Amino acid sequence: MAARRLPFPLVLTGDGIVLRDWRTEDLDDLIDLLDDPDIARWTPMPSPFDREAGFAYLKRAHQGRMTGQRLQLAITERGGRPLGEVLLFGIDAGLREAELGYLVGARHRRRGLAAASLSLLSGYAGTTLKLSRLLLRIDPANTASTAVARRCGYTLTGEPPILQVGPHGPSSLDTWEQVTGHPGSRLDRLKNVAARRYGRRT
Repeated sequence: MAARRLPFPLVLTGDGIVLRDWRTEDLDDLIDLLDDPDIARWTPMPSPFDREAGFAYLKRAHQGRMTGQRLQLAITERGGRPLGEVLLFGIDAGLREAELGYLVGARHRRRGLAAASLSLLSGYAGTTLKLSRLLLRIDPANTASTAVARRCGYTLTGEPPILQVGPHGPSSLDTWEQVTGHPGSRLDRLKNVAARRYGRRT
């Protein structure tokens, strides 16, 4: 099955936020968001994150969007200045799954932006893109990120940890998943098993 080409441009709106594509004029805000020790600790972002890194990041984001391989969207209120980012990538069309990620700038945390953005993009991936299994890779020590995953209905899979190497050295990432109710999905199979077991229809 051919890989699905993702739409460009794209704007997603809901729960008080607007997710939009990155723009060239976002460079200064991008640097402000990503030149952060906490982000360097949990991601493979360059540290320090300077203008050269920012230019390269926006270039890769634009290329990924133009080729339809990634959704890399700035988190905003009313489409204004970026407060963070949410992304979808690594689509497997055969398995109907993809990986997501999210980050919020230090000055904008504890406002529910990460959970709102992840929920919005997860909903789009499940309904519009018809993906059945959405994945997150999170260091278990990143308790803020695991709390967001739980809040958005993701659960640990028990799969072996995945090695990630960042500016602060290697870390092991747990895999979280959310399954959707499309026909033939894992969630549907589990429902059918439960229905047969307890004599109910789904």
